[in-house]
Amino acid sequence: EERLVESGGGLVQAGGSLRLSCAASGFTFDDYAIGWFRQGTGKEREGVSCISASDTSPYYADSVKGRFTISSDNAKNTVYLQMNSLRPEDTAVYFCTASKGCTIVAETELGYVEVWGQGALVTVSS
Repeated sequence: EERLVESGGGLVQAGGSLRLSCAASGFTFDDYAIGWFRQGTGKEREGVSCISASDTSPYYADSVKGRFTISSDNAKNTVYLQMNSLRPEDTAVYFCTASKGCTIVAETELGYVEVWGQGALVTVSS
């Protein structure tokens, strides 16, 4: 069974940091682009970041560039999202995803995501 399991969400004050982890199982990790979407209350789901072995550099949404860093540990089949300088507007449920390319995350093509994690809640207080 293909699975993605997120961890590391929580409550943090504005300006603080959190690191999300996404552990993959049941599929060949290197064959997929692993990305993060987020959805705040009353907002549409948006692509945040993505990493792929076939891309020269990761993708970041403009709203998180310079603050978030995505990385992968292929030996552990795990992707991390380091989130620094957090803002209240970063409050959302963050979903880890697996798809065939980072353009799916960049263009929020939700129907082409092949595997979804269960989501991790990140709350940033002002």
